Amino acid sequence: MAHSQFDRFLTEATYRDQESGKSLDRDSLHGLHTSWCCVSEQKPQSEHAFWAAMGQRLSTAGSLRMKKCPAAADYILSSYQAVV
Repeated sequence: MAHSQFDRFLTEATYRDQESGKSLDRDSLHGLHTSWCCVSEQKPQSEHAFWAAMGQRLSTAGSLRMKKCPAAADYILSSYQAVV
């Protein structure tokens, strides 16, 4: 399943941070994916499909962090409406 929606999401919206030890929690990762789908005009897959795909793609090596991208801005603004 090369270049699937999930692969694109991980490439465009996240990066591995080998040093900080900080990582996106499950809710944040799924929320970022939802925002990425909205910004990228992609139909979100079910939460079950999302976690199955993440289980296949993510290892315990390194921490997954959010890139500075439109999806991150959308996620942050959607999550913290007091900022708006």
